Amino acid sequence: MVSLNSDGSCALALEPLCQAAARELLMRSYTIRTLNRYKRVWEQLADFARAKGQPAVYSRDLALRFEEAFGLRDGEVLVEGQRWRRHLVFGLKVLDDFARTGTISRFVVETTGLRVPVGMHKALREYEQYARERRHLRPTSLAERMHNIAVFLDFLRTRGLESLDTLQAEDLSAFIRTRTAWKPRTVSHVSSDLRQFLQYLFTRDMLPRDLSTAVPTVRQASNAKVPSAWEPELVERLLAAVDRSSPKGRRDYAILLLAARLGLRLGDIKGLTLDHLHWSTATIEIVQNKTSEPLVLPLIEEVGAALIDYLRSGRPPVEHRHLFTNLTPPFEPICQNDRLHRVVRYWRDLAGIKFKAPQRQGLHSLRHTLATRLLAAQTPFPVISAVLGHASPATTFIYAKADVETLRIAAIDPEEVCHGLAS
Repeated sequence: MVSLNSDGSCALALEPLCQAAARELLMRSYTIRTLNRYKRVWEQLADFARAKGQPAVYSRDLALRFEEAFGLRDGEVLVEGQRWRRHLVFGLKVLDDFARTGTISRFVVETTGLRVPVGMHKALREYEQYARERRHLRPTSLAERMHNIAVFLDFLRTRGLESLDTLQAEDLSAFIRTRTAWKPRTVSHVSSDLRQFLQYLFTRDMLPRDLSTAVPTVRQASNAKVPSAWEPELVERLLAAVDRSSPKGRRDYAILLLAARLGLRLGDIKGLTLDHLHWSTATIEIVQNKTSEPLVLPLIEEVGAALIDYLRSGRPPVEHRHLFTNLTPPFEPICQNDRLHRVVRYWRDLAGIKFKAPQRQGLHSLRHTLATRLLAAQTPFPVISAVLGHASPATTFIYAKADVETLRIAAIDPEEVCHGLAS
């Protein structure tokens, strides 16, 4: 794919460009409905070029003039046949991304269903690009941040604000005050995202003054949250309920063991490839998705046997190297945004597992359970920290708050863990 120069001087034939972009959207699992919306915008762009007596080629200059002519204005009521203009901003962004880079990055806010004022679209779009390309946020972190900012901008719409240059400090306080139904930790994260967004707007001269200092601070005690842990017998009931005669069962059993026996994070489980399995040394060696730090774990016999069973009889024949795939064709790697709740919920319900009190029940809670079991077995904190891949041993101390009196021996023998880490 030929890319546009930074000054937009390079022009690409519209028809093949749009066809290639449409194929890319399908490959990235965009819905047919969304694809048709974008195609409608691109058709109108081609008509606009022809009406101006220009050849049907794409350039940024053409896109900007098209947006200026047909961009939706605040308060404008669209008549029949003009509703495609609702999707003009997103459609042009997708086409421009593809023309410049040969790929397409999903515009996060488009999927939220929130109503962001038209006058704020440009700033939001530019900040998303900045956060992705300059701050290098992971896709999951970027999606969360952009959603939080979109919630805020939708709130501003309800207060009658149409552009960000009219934003006042009282609008920020009012937004935080209306979030009383949210957990303090959530409000704290949203406040942090807002501060960074406002700092960006100020440095780009989109705000006359830095309003980031006006965002109320939501204080949280460090490590105030006690992790949710399963009773050991419930973990064993969960694993025993898995039907390992089917591809689904073999895949899910391996996933559950990686969380329950090795304590791997969800993102690292989904990111595992065949190259991370070192059979000669009986280790799993990865660079952690969350911390970017290397992690080496012993490939204990139970986990190794489950992985071999899955590779031989559960994993479909695919060209990519990702270990775990979806269960239906074309057997793509598991999506980054997939929390895999269904994996735990399906077998948990089948096992008839009930908890005595409300608690977290997903894959991450199995990681917490391993930590508390290692702690109950009097495993040294540095070893637990190494197993879990914590950047600092201080993070591990939170598990000391859990009730470990009733927890049994660790799933991984501490001596085996120490040996595996030493090797």
